[in-house]
Amino acid sequence: MCGIAGSVALRGGPPTDGATLRRMTSALAHRGPDAAGHLVRDGVALGFRRLAFVDLAGGDQPMTTPDGAVAMVCNGEVYDHEALRAGLRARGHRFRSRCDVEVLLHLYEEEGPDLLHRVDGQFALVLHDRRRDRVLLARDRTGIAPLYWTVTGDHLVFGSEVKALLEHPGVAREVDLVGLDQVLTFPGLVAPRTMFRGVRSLPAGHLLDIRGGTVRETRWWDLDYPGADADGPDRPVDPAEAEAHADTLRDLLRTAVRRRLRADVPVGFYLSGGLDSSLIGALATEAAPGTASFSVTFPDAPIDESGFQRAVATKIGSRHHEAPFSPADLAAGLEQMVRHAEMPVKESYNVCSLALSALARQEGVSAVLSGEGADELFGGYVGYRFDRLGRGPLHSGDPLRDALEDEVRTRLWGSADVFYERRYHAWREEKAALLSPAVRAAGADCLAHPVVDPAMLAGRPPVHRRSYLDVALRLSEHLLADHGDRMAMANSVETRYPFLDRDVVEFARTLPTRFKVGPAGEKLVVKQAARGLVPPEVVDREKYGFRAPGSPHLLRAAPDLVGDLLAPDRIRRQGFFDPATVAALRSRYLGDGFDVHPHFDDDLLMVVITFGILLDAFGLADHG
Repeated sequence: MCGIAGSVALRGGPPTDGATLRRMTSALAHRGPDAAGHLVRDGVALGFRRLAFVDLAGGDQPMTTPDGAVAMVCNGEVYDHEALRAGLRARGHRFRSRCDVEVLLHLYEEEGPDLLHRVDGQFALVLHDRRRDRVLLARDRTGIAPLYWTVTGDHLVFGSEVKALLEHPGVAREVDLVGLDQVLTFPGLVAPRTMFRGVRSLPAGHLLDIRGGTVRETRWWDLDYPGADADGPDRPVDPAEAEAHADTLRDLLRTAVRRRLRADVPVGFYLSGGLDSSLIGALATEAAPGTASFSVTFPDAPIDESGFQRAVATKIGSRHHEAPFSPADLAAGLEQMVRHAEMPVKESYNVCSLALSALARQEGVSAVLSGEGADELFGGYVGYRFDRLGRGPLHSGDPLRDALEDEVRTRLWGSADVFYERRYHAWREEKAALLSPAVRAAGADCLAHPVVDPAMLAGRPPVHRRSYLDVALRLSEHLLADHGDRMAMANSVETRYPFLDRDVVEFARTLPTRFKVGPAGEKLVVKQAARGLVPPEVVDREKYGFRAPGSPHLLRAAPDLVGDLLAPDRIRRQGFFDPATVAALRSRYLGDGFDVHPHFDDDLLMVVITFGILLDAFGLADHG
């Protein structure tokens, strides 16, 4: 992918000046080191940084139609562009390049915004139609490509990362307190919230339509699960039917992988040692023998997966590369990670992702395939099994607390019977102790309003409800964003996700839940699809999420850095957290043998540390 930035004058005012546009695109140089382009016309400013993959000599942007009526910048890939191009040529369209995203311009001429439904890809696009005085901003179905925007004065300003928007003089540098509360409460930020007050993340599957100075946001795609399992979740799994579904999934993934390997530059894949990345790697080396694989290894045996990684690499014949990682590396990469993530984090594995993309780039690889999406679409987390068996911890046994918890869940999800991740009322009380009195008084409570459309949960089976929430709350703005896109593009590497292929997502949407989760475990159809391609010890191992050293390791590995960030005077001056609570957490985390499990515990001190780095990196104002 690449980097886009620019602005739209909303009420007939002058366009953003060329110098500002160049500063905005320069802030994204890491996303596109190969070329830069700028176009200012009719109050619209379009800026582009290119990371070249297809038609290296002819795919620069901004692009226009042959008559110049429609101009576009697009960060992303169109994986079915060859078939789309053939149809467009047959209908008389003339192309200027082989670049995949050029088909979007011509599809727009035929279909307007409906072009989005035709495309299998990952993209954030901005398109200016001067004949209709119309500007469109759109983001792909699952939110692989990022797109941020804000309105300042008479301008709508947009960019692939918030740092590009901050180069515009009208964009303020203030913390969004609800965004901070989301980071403490959910897996990460939830679109449209960001950590920057007034800056919005265009949610996955959404479109901005700007006409006559009016901005209208609509959803053009959603993960609309069937209302119920047609044949019931408790029906026994027929082995022949399971094998047929596995064959279908394998074929769909095979096509998705082959499409994502197409490029005029080398493409590799990440290999964690788990099921999903191993299956993608097996299909990649099947299509292109000797494809490069990249893994992180740790000196700490309980979190090191190098044995599984090497077993897979040996079986599938990849050219395997390893990035050794230690707590000292965590401290060394923490500030760079936060600058690119543009948010505080609860886990340190983003720094490991930085090391992976740096290794890929060092080896001459510009794009990598990854296994994200399988857990969310095919029931890969342990919570799916609890939901399937009806064992979710809905209530504590305390009538008053349970009533308050029911109230929160009803407001968030539309039903008190939906349990996701934690008891939110109890957590609201716990996290309040971490926040300063001024922040608590501001009332920035992310639990006060729904964060998803409750209608998309109503009447769905528990597995589908959890899947919808995982995609909305975990995948788009966290795993694909701060963990995926930002950490890869920091080193000019693009990530591609075969499990998020349009046809694979549709298959997952309609697959009966008994083929996803059952008494025997999670991701049943994915495991079946992987048999014979992936070593059996990887197929049959228990789910093991990627882990990395947490803040207790950081306290010992970087006492000077952490000591400064956690100093009581600094915490008090910044005004976001309670100094006494932070000091108590630090003392507890330094205790002998204490550690934080990244999948079952909240590393609150990591949030405080990385939030402090965020304030410094972007010059964000203190609170109060």
